[in-house]
Amino acid sequence: MKPATHIVRSKKQEVTRLKKGLFLLGLTAVVLLLGASMALAAEATPEGGKQLSLAHGLLGLAAALAVFGGAIGTAWAQSRIGAAAAGAIAERPEIGGQMLIFLVLPETLIIFGFLVAFFIIGKI
Repeated sequence: MKPATHIVRSKKQEVTRLKKGLFLLGLTAVVLLLGASMALAAEATPEGGKQLSLAHGLLGLAAALAVFGGAIGTAWAQSRIGAAAAGAIAERPEIGGQMLIFLVLPETLIIFGFLVAFFIIGKI
């Protein structure tokens, strides 16, 4: 009996894809943190005359992370729901409306991310 090499290969490919994704995520985080530190190195005075500090920059970064987390969560959830909905609608077309509701539900994650970002920006 031959071993199932195609299964092993697909797991190796998935691990490789995961490693590449984690590497790109880490690289993006490093670039963002270095860029933010360089941007915050020079103290800026906006038109209103209010002095901006490192804390204000970190609040802006926190607002961006809130939106980023909501967007990633929404994208992941909708990809899973969309695939399942396509299969379910193929078998039973009458449940299309119900699947549309299930597809819209994860959008609340990004709305909450925007709300948190607005609350954080309000402190600046």
